[in-house]
Amino acid sequence: MTKRTILAGFTLSGFALGVAVTSLGFRLVTAQGVQAAPQAAPAPSKQGKKQATSTAPCGPNIQGDLGRNTAKDSRCFELRMYTVDPTRDGVGQFKGGINELHQRFREGEVEVFKKNGVDVLAVWQNLDDPNTLVYLLAYKDRAAREAGWAGFSADPKWTELRTKYFVPLNAKVTFMSATDYSPLK
Repeated sequence: MTKRTILAGFTLSGFALGVAVTSLGFRLVTAQGVQAAPQAAPAPSKQGKKQATSTAPCGPNIQGDLGRNTAKDSRCFELRMYTVDPTRDGVGQFKGGINELHQRFREGEVEVFKKNGVDVLAVWQNLDDPNTLVYLLAYKDRAAREAGWAGFSADPKWTELRTKYFVPLNAKVTFMSATDYSPLK
């Protein structure tokens, strides 16, 4: 079941991010669970686990009550929070912490996203939880999101980075469409 709320008193471990996202006027659609992002069909996540499935609309022209306050020309936004789990560092193939996760992004993860049609709007270090990296992605719509992640997952550079920096993560993923009055669509 998908939970729907208006982003008003949105709290993250990083209050500043909550304020920034709130000021953008997003309508929030939260994916259930804490593993990787929902997709139309299960697919391997970044850490090799199956991703949850979702049929929730995201992006432009959302119909019904969910679309009542969303912009007809909104992109599909995906807020991802990766919290490094230090208790799993060194277990199996997992190695590294938050610094290695940042290095993975520096050495090419952002470029792999861009190469596969994913717009990386921002990447933040959570100041309230130093083991958490937060980033915001945007797509034309849900279909573009699925195509972008399929290309990303199959990209040899991503395989190289994931192998080099196989950091133990817990992921939280939130899908959003901008409100009709949001300056960012």
